[in-house]
Amino acid sequence: MSRTVIVLHGLARTHRSVAKLRRAIAGAGFQTWSATYPSMRMGIRALAEHTAARVQKEAPGGPYFAVTHSLGGILVRHMHGLIPLERVVMLAPPNQGSRLASALSGHPLYRWLYGPAGQDVTDPSSWPPPPSPFLVIAGTKGATLGNPISWVTRAAKFFPPDTPSDGTLSVEETRHPDMTAFATVDAAHTFIMNHPEAQRLTLEFLTKGK
Repeated sequence: MSRTVIVLHGLARTHRSVAKLRRAIAGAGFQTWSATYPSMRMGIRALAEHTAARVQKEAPGGPYFAVTHSLGGILVRHMHGLIPLERVVMLAPPNQGSRLASALSGHPLYRWLYGPAGQDVTDPSSWPPPPSPFLVIAGTKGATLGNPISWVTRAAKFFPPDTPSDGTLSVEETRHPDMTAFATVDAAHTFIMNHPEAQRLTLEFLTKGK
């Protein structure tokens, strides 16, 4: 049975940021659904409910697969139970919350830019587990010109030299104890979804579940 793959972007992004990845998934024969959700205007639970309702309306059926970037992975954790989800690939997800968000959460500019979800991502203690099976892919490229947040982390020496990160999240912050599989790629947080190896691993997991 063919599965529709839900492709979700991250915080303060739009569906265009995952368009190249979506095309790769569609090219492998999957039906896909993707849309911009109001990531800067709602908290995580409300975003999950909003997105699940759109999926049910615009791509009814299921069960679904999902491929997510960053905050999108946390939405899927909250969407599980609202819609049937079976197989998930998480690219650079803050599964253990974000230390960087915690450090910046009190700053007025951060609060204005990232809204309620930017506050919610600081505390993962009440988040439900991801749908199983799921793959986590983390980036290790560190600070790059294409990721402005990484300029802050580099200047502040936020991640110790021996701590691999994608410039926004440490590799450790992406992990989850129940993950089926884990991989790293030489990519930064902002554009990990366009990395050829990340796309190859995504398609392999969607096809085989491993």
